[in-house]
Amino acid sequence: MIKFADFSKARMDENNPKWEQAISRESELYTRAYDLRTPFERDEMRIMHSKGYRRLKHKTQVFFAPQNDHVCTRMEHVQLVASVAETICKYLNLNDKLARAIALGHDIGHAPFGHHGETVLQSIAQQNNLPQFWHENNSLRFIDKIETLTDYNGFQQNLNLTYAVRDGIVCHCGEVDERCVKPREDACDLYSIKKGGKCGALTYEGCVVKISDKIGYIGRDIEDGVSYGILKNEQKEELLDLVRTVYPDIKINEMNTSSFTHSLVLNLCSNSSIENGLCFSEDCFQVLKLVKQFNYKNICFHPRIERFKKFATLIIETLFEQLSEYYPNIRENINKDRILYPKLITTFEGWLTKYSDYNLAEKENRRCKNKLIYHIEDEQEYKNCVLDFLSGMSDTFAIDTFSEVITF
Repeated sequence: MIKFADFSKARMDENNPKWEQAISRESELYTRAYDLRTPFERDEMRIMHSKGYRRLKHKTQVFFAPQNDHVCTRMEHVQLVASVAETICKYLNLNDKLARAIALGHDIGHAPFGHHGETVLQSIAQQNNLPQFWHENNSLRFIDKIETLTDYNGFQQNLNLTYAVRDGIVCHCGEVDERCVKPREDACDLYSIKKGGKCGALTYEGCVVKISDKIGYIGRDIEDGVSYGILKNEQKEELLDLVRTVYPDIKINEMNTSSFTHSLVLNLCSNSSIENGLCFSEDCFQVLKLVKQFNYKNICFHPRIERFKKFATLIIETLFEQLSEYYPNIRENINKDRILYPKLITTFEGWLTKYSDYNLAEKENRRCKNKLIYHIEDEQEYKNCVLDFLSGMSDTFAIDTFSEVITF
C-alpha cells in the first residue's frame, strides 16, 4: 500500500497559526443556534446559492455555447475540480471543506466564451483605460461585491466569505506550469495582487485547488474534442506517442479522462511533502506539459473554434458599444430603447439599480443592502459597470441579447 505524506501540521484548522486570519470576514456573519457547519462549509453554501454560481451551467470552457449536453460547462468543471481537490486533501490530511469551497467559487467571475471572452474584455478594458481585466481577480470582485444572498430580514447582502476562500479564489490560476507549489507565508490585501499566477495561495488547500484546476480541464478537453470530431484517430495516436516518450508501456484505454485524472492525483500525492510542497514527479510533469501543448495545438486553435472566436468577439464588442453609447444621458437612452431591446435593457437597468447610484430609491425599495460600486455620472465608472455586466453573462445570454440588438 502506498504511503502518502502527512500534511496535518499544515492543515487549515484551529491548530494552524493562520487560522484566525483564514476565517476572518469583512464583517461578522449572523449565527444560528446548533449550526453544525464550519466557516468554510458556510462559504460553500453561500457560493452555491448565488446566481453567479448558477450561471456557470451556461458558461463554457473551450467549446462555446454547446448544443451537446455532454460537453463540459464551467458548472461541471468546478464540480470536477472540487472532487479532485477533496480527494487530494483526504489523502494528505488537509481541510477538504476549505478546498471544496474554493473550487466551487473559483470561476464565478469568468467571462462568457471562455478564455477568449476574457481576452476580448482585456482588450476593451485597455482601449478604454479601465482597470486590467483578469478572471481570477474578477472572481474575487464578484464574490466580494456583486453576488448577494437574502438575509433573515429579506435584504440582499454581499456574500461576505472568509479570507481563506477569497484568497484561494484569486490565487487559483491553473494555467501556470509549476512542478511544485507551496503556499506563501503571510496574508496580504488580496486586491494588491495584480496578475494571475504570480502569487501563491496562503493555504495548502488553496494550492491544491490551483493544481486541481489544471487536472480538471486538461483531460476533459481531450474528451470533448473527440466528441465533436475535432480530434481524429491519427491525432489520438499522436497524443499517445507523446505520452509514450515518458511512459512507454501506456495503453490507449488508459488515456481516458478518469484514468488520466487518477494517475495525476496518485502521482501528486506520492511525490508531495510539507518540505518540498505539492509536487509531481519530473516525468509526470513532462507529460502534463506535453498534453497541454497538444491541446492548444489541436483543440484550442482548431479552425472551427477560431471561427467561433470571431463571432464571440463581435458579440461582446457590440454589446459593450451599445451600452456605452447610453452615456451621458443614461436614463433617457435606456427609456428610448426599452421596447427595442427588452431583455438587454431590463437586465442592465436592474444591474444599474442594484450596484450604482442610478436609482437609489428603487435600490432601497428592492431591499438591496449590498455595496454601491459605481457612480455612473463618471464616464470611466459607467464603462467599468458595463464591462462587469458583460463579464457576468453566460454564453447563451450574451448570444440572446446580441440577437436583440442586431434583429429588426
